Order: sequence, then structure tokens, then C-alpha cells
Amino acid sequence: MSHHAVINPATGETIKTYPQISGGELEQVIAAADKAHVGWSRSSSAAERAALLRRVGDLHEERRDELAALIVREMGKPVDQALGEVDYAADIYRYYAENAQEFLKDEPITLRSGEGSAFMRSKSLGVLIGVMPWNFPYYQVARFAAPNLMTGNTIILKHASQCPESAAAIEQIFHDAGFPAGAYTNVYADSEQVATIIADPRIQGVSLTGSEGAGAAVAEVAGRHLKKVVLELGGSDPFILLSTDDMAAAVDAAVAGRLRNGGQACDAAKRFIVIDELYDEFTEKFTAAILACSPSDPTVPGADYGPISSLDAADHLAEQVERAVAQGATLATTGKRSGNFYPSGVLTDVTRDNDTYHEEFFGPVAFVYRAASEDDAVILANDTPFGLGSYLFTTDPEQALRVADRIEAGMVFVNLVDAGSAELPFGGVKRSGFGRELGHYGASEFVNKKLIRIG
Repeated sequence: MSHHAVINPATGETIKTYPQISGGELEQVIAAADKAHVGWSRSSSAAERAALLRRVGDLHEERRDELAALIVREMGKPVDQALGEVDYAADIYRYYAENAQEFLKDEPITLRSGEGSAFMRSKSLGVLIGVMPWNFPYYQVARFAAPNLMTGNTIILKHASQCPESAAAIEQIFHDAGFPAGAYTNVYADSEQVATIIADPRIQGVSLTGSEGAGAAVAEVAGRHLKKVVLELGGSDPFILLSTDDMAAAVDAAVAGRLRNGGQACDAAKRFIVIDELYDEFTEKFTAAILACSPSDPTVPGADYGPISSLDAADHLAEQVERAVAQGATLATTGKRSGNFYPSGVLTDVTRDNDTYHEEFFGPVAFVYRAASEDDAVILANDTPFGLGSYLFTTDPEQALRVADRIEAGMVFVNLVDAGSAELPFGGVKRSGFGRELGHYGASEFVNKKLIRIG
């Protein structure tokens, strides 16, 4: 049986399975994508590509209810959050349709000699493979596919094995929008087949969003075959509270930052680092607010959060929490786990010798730490193998910039959470990966930045 299956995490029911692609079919996909690149990148104009990409965004909007329902049952996202994700994906496609031509325009170079001229021109590389995760099935694909299709690259998309239905729906949208055959193709492939695709000389690059292990495996294959790679991996993002004139608002932001997508987001706030004089008040109010939230049926609007995405993921989270407590942490929680429905919780007293201190928790469980000073808060924030996002709350503008400069992360959000947008580059440092998606930087990752010098 194929491992590509829709298993409703709320019920455990296997709804549908999808057959894995064969070796012969995979060869046909690669050949079609390679052939399509010639016409897509050279025969079609940027304006023509933009019109098709805009149509992809429109189709996401037209089919938003259907698309949202698919990911509610694939990975348990609450329906209102699922609708929001579809809207965000639509916005990304439209953003690149409207702006990519500006991003890709020739960049003149001032010559020291003053003789002749020179400029940089951005051209497509060819066929790319994207390996995408389950937690944001539409958004993740949009931020990879939109800029790269606009630049003239063609896409082979390997989605998470638990998202085959939404993967097929995305491919259908590209087909219905009028993209040429081979420009965007979904494949139900396993890890060995992904390695085969990356190794193929017709493939020019790979982008993966996923775990550290998956990232290391993909990077190893890509490096061996000299392929460009972009990786967006895990995160254990700090939420640093140094001062506030509205504790209720700070707590609300902290809860929203932790529980978005049930805490199953790489860039969710996970470690809450609070200055000593605010620690007791914040911890009391934050704990009460977190514990007031509970998992429920994701098909009913207004759910705080839904089930953990799979039984394996729920088991892993439970093991992490049990291990943290066994090694000295204090857990505040209410309710008990029921299948994939996991109760919210707050961990305190997690010391550096606790195994979970440096781990990422993917679920509705938060860590709270006391910081003696600004310097101590920065040290705690940076004491992690990850470096994706971060959240800083302070009423002091100078402190905001000073601390932001010292945080070892790819993104710093000051006095706000959940503030991503199509124009804002996304990516991290350290074990959170490398490369950027979205914005101008996302449009330039997989292009040949070609120098043209005229005498």
C-alpha cells in the first residue's frame, strides 16, 4: 500500500490512498518538465506568465471552501485557519504576478573605467524540485512555486505523504489556469525517488521545508550532485518580553504566537523569555490563558486549535513532555490527551541540563524562562541550535533595535506576532536552514544572475 494517504487526525479514519509514482512515470515527468522549460522561459513573456499566475491566485479564492476542507481532514487545521491559509496563498501568487517583473529587471553596474556598459540579467535555471511539508499545505507550495514559475523555471512538487489530496488540488488549479504541460507537476514519490530526481542532470535545484533530518539528507544529495539548495527547517523561536505598558495585550500576543496552527509551525513562538520584574505576572496570566484553550473539532468554526497532525506526532510530543518533567521541569496543564487531541501546557523550571532544553516542541506546549537582565534574555534567546524567527516586546525603541541586532535569527518581529506577508523574506540561520523565500530575495534564489559586459 502507498504511504500517501489521507488519514483524518481527528478520527483516525483512512479516507483515501494514492499510488506511488513508478520509475517509468517519474522519468516521463522529468522529461516533460525539462521540455516545458524551453517554451515556458523563452517563448512566453513575463507578462504572459504573470497572467497565468494571477489566475492561479483567483482559482484559490474561487475554490477556498473546497480547498480548506481538504486540509482540515488531512492535517487537522481548524477551518477558519484553513480558509485564512488559502487566502494567504492566493495573495502570494498575485503578489509575484504583480511584482516579479520588477524584481527581475536588469540591474546596471557602474563601471570604474567608464568605458562601455555592464548589467546583471536574471534568467531561469531550469527544472526545480520542491519538497514540501504538511503543516501549511497551500502556503508552503505558493511561496516556492510562485516566484520560480514567474522567473521561467518549471516545477516538480513532492508534497508531504499525508497531504496527497490537497497536492492534487493544487496541480489541478495550475492545469485549469492554463499552465503548459510540464510547467508544474505533482508527484507521489518516496525519499529514494526524491534523491533520484535531485541527482538527475536535468534538475537544477531543490527547495525543502521540513525537519533537520530531511534537510540534511536532501542537502547531502544536492551537494554530491552540485545542485543549488534552499532549506527551511525547524525553529524554537524566542518570545522576549522586556517591558510593556499593556500586559493583557502582551499575553494575548504570546498565546496567539504559540497556538497558531496548534503550535505546529516552525516559526511559532515556543520559548517565552521574560524579564525578572515582569516574570511572575506574565507567567500567571499567560499560563491561565494558555490552559483556557483546548483542542476541539477542527470542522467547527472558532476552535482554539485542532488535533495534532498524526498519531506519530502526538506520541512524540507526549514523550518530550514526559521526559522534560522527569528531568525536573514543572508542567501546568489541564485535561488529558485523547488520541491526537493534546491538551495545552506550560513548562517552567527547564534548565540547560534538561534534554528538551534544546529541542523543538511541535504542539500546544510552551516554555517560560526568567531573565535577570537584557543581556541574560539575549543569551537565553540565542542558546538554541535553531535560528528561524524571534519576537521581541519592549516599549523602548532603542532597546528594540539594540536587541534585534543581537538575536541570532533570520527574522525579528518587534511588538507583534503572526505578521508574515508576501513581501517579507522568510528564512533562518544555524540549524534552521539557509536561503530565503518570499519578497525580492525569494524571487532571486533560483536564477542565473548573468553578467553582460559590453565594450
